[in-house]
Amino acid sequence: MADKALVIISSGEEAREKALTGIMYAVNAVKYKWLDDVRIIFFGPSEKLILSDDDEIRGNIEVIQKAGIIPTACAAIARDEGIEPKLIEMGIKVEYVGSIISSLIKEGYAVLTF
Repeated sequence: MADKALVIISSGEEAREKALTGIMYAVNAVKYKWLDDVRIIFFGPSEKLILSDDDEIRGNIEVIQKAGIIPTACAAIARDEGIEPKLIEMGIKVEYVGSIISSLIKEGYAVLTF
């Protein structure tokens, strides 16, 4: 049984509720100590979503950060979209995530995709 999870949020504005569900799961998994380790990666359209003026999403990102989780966003997408500086300013780590995802899978993280 995995005691660590990788939460990948790829849904954007078109599926806001789906993205929010994943964010809230990550928040609660940390808050209630359901798992020993939770990582969260924003990938694709979700990178723009977290930069939107959506107070609920931004508030949950802050909760994640206060819990000690440093969210990561995909550098390739952030650079293509011209949003890398805004993500960094928000406290999001911007890195190429392909190898990160692969490493975490090899380390036994359960992958949840929203």
